[in-house]
Amino acid sequence: MPQSAGLPTVVIVGRPNVGKSTLFNAIIGQRKAITGDEAGITRDRIAGEAVHRGRRFRVIDTGGIIPDDDALIPAEILRQARVALEEAAHIVFLIDGRTEITAADRDLAQMLRRLGKPVTLAVNKIDAPVRESLTADFFSLGFERVVPVSAEHRLGIDELLDIATEGFPQEQEPEEQPGAEKLRAIRVAIIGRPNVGKSTLLNALLGQERAIVSPIPGTTRDSVDERMVIDGKEYVFVDTAGIRRKGKTKLMAEKLSVVMARRHIRMAHIALLVLDASEGPVGGDATIGGYAHEEGRALVLVVNKWDLLDDRQRKEYEAAIRAQFKFLDYAPIVFLSAKQRRGLKALLRQIDACWESFNRRVPTGELNRLVPQLKLEHGRRIYYITQPSVRPPTFVLFMDSAEPLHFSTERHIINRLRERFGFEGTPIVLKVKARH
Repeated sequence: MPQSAGLPTVVIVGRPNVGKSTLFNAIIGQRKAITGDEAGITRDRIAGEAVHRGRRFRVIDTGGIIPDDDALIPAEILRQARVALEEAAHIVFLIDGRTEITAADRDLAQMLRRLGKPVTLAVNKIDAPVRESLTADFFSLGFERVVPVSAEHRLGIDELLDIATEGFPQEQEPEEQPGAEKLRAIRVAIIGRPNVGKSTLLNALLGQERAIVSPIPGTTRDSVDERMVIDGKEYVFVDTAGIRRKGKTKLMAEKLSVVMARRHIRMAHIALLVLDASEGPVGGDATIGGYAHEEGRALVLVVNKWDLLDDRQRKEYEAAIRAQFKFLDYAPIVFLSAKQRRGLKALLRQIDACWESFNRRVPTGELNRLVPQLKLEHGRRIYYITQPSVRPPTFVLFMDSAEPLHFSTERHIINRLRERFGFEGTPIVLKVKARH
């Protein structure tokens, strides 16, 4: 039974692409009060648990709703959203404040009013006081409470949650002991093509039969997640559906699984790309690895079914992987057999190392001692470097102009950063800004 069972639930609904996932992330990250999150409850809902002003609640991010659309994916999303709405204590109807009200918005508003539950209309993308006047038009949808927010810039979230959690029971939050570090769950998405052993790997890590295992490709359609604590560290492993190339995915339900698997990569900290040792690295593996790279997730390449090959082939196999995944040269490779439960300790060590790299922050002084060693394009100059964020490590180069760096120069700088500071297993993001 989920640990959030029995808590009041806030459900976020809205048309596609209005910023629901961004708002969800803003809420569960509010004041670092995340106490747990669950991915893969269904194919189109993600749930989390958060605390606002001492009120603990569950929040559900639904898929984009298009009322009265008979196509399979929109109809399935609407069906699953209705399941969430039935258990909602409060509904947040999110709408794009920079666009006009559409017929779909009005249909969705009418559907929500019929539920007879408290609804707050959140007008998103209102990121400056001058834009707040835009919210007046949205009162025409018939909701008494209309709140301007900017999910991306975390504006108006407190005001929205004051309304949404009004009447929720308050709890006394335990005082933190001096020097005590709050346990943060490391989210790990297990990704890969169908039938490479993702569910078997999850079961091996857990030591129990948690996910359905079958030799039939594509058995896992919904994502499965499981928590475990090892040596005081908490992990959440998410076994995603096998990702096929879109052109080869004929069934609409499988297309939806591809969309959701990509979404779970986005929600994870670390991705384990599982490869089939008996088949060797193929183009489809590189495509899936590209999804994790694009989302800025830390990555481990996991060669499964290694029991089927001779250990003397390891160097040759590793060279083939590096040739296939040139853009993932930072990702460590782990050889294991999930079926025989061999190599799991080495995998957990790499996950921990990637997590440390993913969160590594380099002092500005150390970064700027590296600047004289960097070779730049003719006429370009770096004045100084800062690291504003982690997960993934992101560096801002203040230069003579904001013109993007040549690919080879960017590659050179990233390589120097890795040589000096490590960062194994995580992508590095560079941003260029003009000094003035």
